[in-house]
Amino acid sequence: MNKKRTTLKDIANVLHISTAAVSKALNDDARISIKTKKAVKQVAEELNYQPNHLASALRKGKSNLVGVIVPRTNSNFFSSVVENMEEVLNKAGYNIIITQSNESFEKECKNIDALLYTQVDGIIASMANETVDLSYYEKIKSKGIPLILFDRGENDLNVDYVGIDDYQSSHMIVDHLVAQGCKRIAHIGGFRRTRIFNNRIRGYVDAIKKHKLPTEDELLIESGLTLDDGRLQIEKLLALKNRPDAVYVASDYAALGALQVLKEKNIKVPQDIKLVGFGNEPFTSLVTPSITSVSQHSAQIGRLAAETFLGYIEKEVVKQTLNKIILESQLIVRDSSK
Repeated sequence: MNKKRTTLKDIANVLHISTAAVSKALNDDARISIKTKKAVKQVAEELNYQPNHLASALRKGKSNLVGVIVPRTNSNFFSSVVENMEEVLNKAGYNIIITQSNESFEKECKNIDALLYTQVDGIIASMANETVDLSYYEKIKSKGIPLILFDRGENDLNVDYVGIDDYQSSHMIVDHLVAQGCKRIAHIGGFRRTRIFNNRIRGYVDAIKKHKLPTEDELLIESGLTLDDGRLQIEKLLALKNRPDAVYVASDYAALGALQVLKEKNIKVPQDIKLVGFGNEPFTSLVTPSITSVSQHSAQIGRLAAETFLGYIEKEVVKQTLNKIILESQLIVRDSSK
């Protein structure tokens, strides 16, 4: 199999015309006859010619491509954000290139390099759990490329951000659990180095103090928030001499892991321990008992992130400042906390 890429010169050689004429024909230039255009397009198809979009982007200074970086694609939240983002961008004539960091800082850096090499017109990203060094995101800004962050972002970058009020979401969860009679509420959170998880922890701690409930260190655990983390951390809480009567978990996947262990140990949810997750993943309404969770309005976040990028496309010079679009979250109360 011949893997050599077909060039404009290959088409020109077949038709005995100039490469400039081939290029104009493929771009429907009015100066080229209909007969020549038809012949060029036929030969191009026969030779399986594929335009070099990178070269075109370098030549035009525009690729009509937007890079998207997400921590993972197997989350309903991120897939919903991307779906709605793509819908808005497609209508405006843009396609997206999706990359995932798998929560790895190193992979995230490689993704950024790949997207910059591809000459994307903008990057919309949600940061990896491991990311603390912001230099690669500063590299995007230094090239004058619009950078829009969603869900996970950092104020220090001074760029546009779309997300929910994570601090207030924790207050809403604790208020709900207190209203249900809970007096010893634990929190399985993410790592404080990630802004959204730090905000959820701050909200939890302040809400606990507001209700004058115990704020013992043993009731607050930082973790990676995977399903396995949920299983591991709930075991630690159950081993306490005075175990909690409610657990607020900052991720539905970790909440599912916690629920699995509670059921395996025949601990009744919500009678013995009430449980609340975060993210409103589809499975939260399908498991037994169904899991109370927080809706993050993923569809709206995706649309707003795309619209924010589109606001920059006509600007010759991109000057971004910290501009935060904060949405109110919604608590979806289900059986696990009633």
